[in-house]
Amino acid sequence: MTAPLPLFDFDDVDGVIAADVDGVLRSAALGGAQIRAVATAVDERLLDGLADVRPRSVVFVGTDARSSRAAELVVSLFAEHAAAPLVYAPETPPWVGALDVVVVAGNDPGDPQLARSIDAALRRSAEVIVDAPEEGPVRAVAAGRAVLLAPRVQVPARYALARHVAVFYAVLAVMRDVLRGDALRVDLARLADAVDQEALRDHPSNEVFHNPAKSLAVRMQSRRVIVAGDRPVTVALARHASESLLQGAGVVASAAALPDVLAARERLIEVLTAAGERYDPLFHDEELDGPAPLAPARVFVFSTDSDRLAAQRRGAALPDAELVSVVGEFESDTVPPVLEQIAVLMVRIDMAAAYLRLAGGR
Repeated sequence: MTAPLPLFDFDDVDGVIAADVDGVLRSAALGGAQIRAVATAVDERLLDGLADVRPRSVVFVGTDARSSRAAELVVSLFAEHAAAPLVYAPETPPWVGALDVVVVAGNDPGDPQLARSIDAALRRSAEVIVDAPEEGPVRAVAAGRAVLLAPRVQVPARYALARHVAVFYAVLAVMRDVLRGDALRVDLARLADAVDQEALRDHPSNEVFHNPAKSLAVRMQSRRVIVAGDRPVTVALARHASESLLQGAGVVASAAALPDVLAARERLIEVLTAAGERYDPLFHDEELDGPAPLAPARVFVFSTDSDRLAAQRRGAALPDAELVSVVGEFESDTVPPVLEQIAVLMVRIDMAAAYLRLAGGR
């Protein structure tokens, strides 16, 4: 017989900090700094050449996991509010031409796909913005021919989502005739402040009850996790959460749209043993019936709905579901812009994954 592993104490500040030998909490908390660095680049007028451009389309080329997810987030959030088509592609499409704006993003300057995509867009005379480190092949291909927004805050690639989202949004916002209306517009400096405030709330010195990231990690601990979104942008956020939990903590979490999770409701309610039989804890004998089933699945529903109660009702049919939203979370009655909500939830997810990593993924 082996003794069970002790539970990780998330409120042991010294223990948490001592366990963080790789600095994952600090890296996860730098989303605001990355956004502020992009805001500084905009203030330095690096994108002013795009102000009067009226593009046929805006193409976001994501050449790795984080830039691809950022492109998916931005396209799903802004496509219906844009005067030009917004397109996500893993490499520069062959139809791109002189009337298009192409934003090529990545984190590995030695990636041949990244260099090829930059070169292809430039050869076709598109307006090209590069969101990648200014090194190696990227520097050689882009030098003097593209607007290069190199990262100014260095973090591991898995924490670069905030930077990519900020760059993609900045490109859209600087073009006067692309985004319709002001409903979704945000100030990048204010966005960075909101993300920094979330990182402060998620600091190790704050107890679980007052710490959204710790609270999220505790509720995921020792459970099978499903992350779901109630609209396209939150489905993309759920996919990021699944990837962040896997890469950051080794926690396997399924990502899906909320309607798909609701369609699986009966299977989530039904608890089976390893032999496929229904589990009854009163009469179950592990020697005769085999091991008890895995821990039941808990569904985390990401939402940006301004009506928190309506968002909660959508997941109420599930046996164990929790709403993850910043709306109504604090005393203010003001509903933040959707991009701000997404950015805050991004850093919360990454911080929660960091805490789970320090807990050994348990």
